[in-house]
Amino acid sequence: MRTLRIRTFTLLCLFFIQLVPWIFFVTAHFMETKTLSFAKSQPQDEVLQRHLTDITHLIETNTDKWRDSNWQNQLHTRLQQANIEVVILSASDREIYRSNPERRGDLSSTERFSVIENGQLLGKVVISLPKSNTVKIIAVLAGVLLAFFIIGVAMRRFLLKPLERMSLAARQIAAGDWDVKLPWSRITEISEVRDGFEVMVKGLQQSFRKQAELEEERRFVIGAVAHDLRTPLFALRGYLDGLEQGIAQSPEKITKYLAVCKEKSAQLDRLVEDLFTFTKMDYLEMKLHHKKIDFKHLIQKSIDSLSPLARQKHISISNDAADDCFISGDMHLLERSINNLLENAVRHTPSYGEIVVQCSIDNDQVKFTIRDTGPGFSPEELQRVFEPLYRGEQSRNRSTGGSGLGLTISRTIMRRHGGELAAGNHSEGGALLTGWLPVNSQD
Repeated sequence: MRTLRIRTFTLLCLFFIQLVPWIFFVTAHFMETKTLSFAKSQPQDEVLQRHLTDITHLIETNTDKWRDSNWQNQLHTRLQQANIEVVILSASDREIYRSNPERRGDLSSTERFSVIENGQLLGKVVISLPKSNTVKIIAVLAGVLLAFFIIGVAMRRFLLKPLERMSLAARQIAAGDWDVKLPWSRITEISEVRDGFEVMVKGLQQSFRKQAELEEERRFVIGAVAHDLRTPLFALRGYLDGLEQGIAQSPEKITKYLAVCKEKSAQLDRLVEDLFTFTKMDYLEMKLHHKKIDFKHLIQKSIDSLSPLARQKHISISNDAADDCFISGDMHLLERSINNLLENAVRHTPSYGEIVVQCSIDNDQVKFTIRDTGPGFSPEELQRVFEPLYRGEQSRNRSTGGSGLGLTISRTIMRRHGGELAAGNHSEGGALLTGWLPVNSQD
C-alpha cells in the first residue's frame, strides 16, 4: 500500500482547500455569464453603464419599431452582449416584448422608466441588470466549507482514527490481551509507528512466553531439587539417628554407618556443586579466561581423574586423540565439561566395558567423540537428554549418583565456547557423544 508523508498530505490539503472554492467560483461565473472568460477591458461598472445608456437610447428612439421583429432581434443581440434583460410594456401595461420569456416575476436588480413623447405615455420599460457578486461569494463560501469538511473526514480517517486504535491496542496489551489488530494508514509516519509498535508487541509476546517458560522451568527445578535433596538427606538423617541412638554398637556397623553418611554427603556436595555451576553458567554470564589448550592433554587429565572409579567397574578408557588438537578456551570450564561427559559414560557403562575417546581436526574445528559400551540412549532420552535435571525413567533414584545436570552443563560450556554437543547411539551399540569446538574459541 502506497503511503504519503505528513508534509505531502498537508500540502495536498492546502491545495485542495484552494482548489474547491475556485471551482465553485468558476461554476457560478459560468452559470451566470455563460462564459469562462474573466477578461475586463474596463471597470465593470463603467461597461455596464455604457451598455445601459446605449440600450435605453435604442428603446427610446425607436418607439415605432417596438413590435417590429427585426428590430426586436437587433435589441435581443445587444441585450445578450450586455447581459441585460428587458421587458417593454404598453401604456395599458400589456407586454409588447420580453427578452427572456422563461423568466417571470420580479428581478432582484431592476430599473424602471416610462417613455413619454409629446406629453403622451407610449409605454413602460423594465430593465433587469446583471446579477451582483453575491452568488459568487456564496459559491466560494460553500466551496470552502465543503473543502474543510472533506479534509476533516480525510484527517480523521488517515490520522486520528489509526492513532486512536493504536492507543486502544496499547491499553489492551497493558491489560494482558495480546490478540490485537493494529490499523493500517496511508500516512508514512503513522505506518512506521505502526510497524514499530507491531515489532514491540511481538517482542513483548516473546518475552512474555520466555518468562512463562522460565517460570515453569523454575518450578520444575525447584521441585526436582527438593526431590533430589530429600532422598540423601532422609538417608543421612536416618543413619545419624542410628548412630546417636546407639543402634550401631559394633565397630564394623559404626564404620558402615559412617561410610553411608559420607557417601550421602558426597552426593549432596555433587548436587549442590552442579546446581551452582548450572546457575552460574545460565544466569551469571561467566567470563571465559581464554588461553591455548592442548585438547589431548585435557582429555587425558579427565581420564586420570576418573581412573579410580573406572577401575572399580573394570572399565578401560582409551585416549585416541590426535597430537595437533589445540584450541583457545577456558581450561577449567572445558575440563569440567569433559569430566561430566566421561563420568556419565563410566556411570552407564556396565562392568568390564570400554570407553573410547577420539579427537581430530576437521577444517577449522576440533571434533571429539566419546563412545561407551553401555545400553545407549532410548528415543525419549535422545529428545530430552540435555534438559536440566532429566535423568531418564530408570534412574530417577540415586542409585547411579547422577544429578541430571552434567550433560546440560557440558553443552552450555561448549556453546559458550562457540561449539556444540550432540548425543546419539553408535551403530555397533552404546552411547555416542559428539562435540565440536572452534580452533580459536571466542566468548
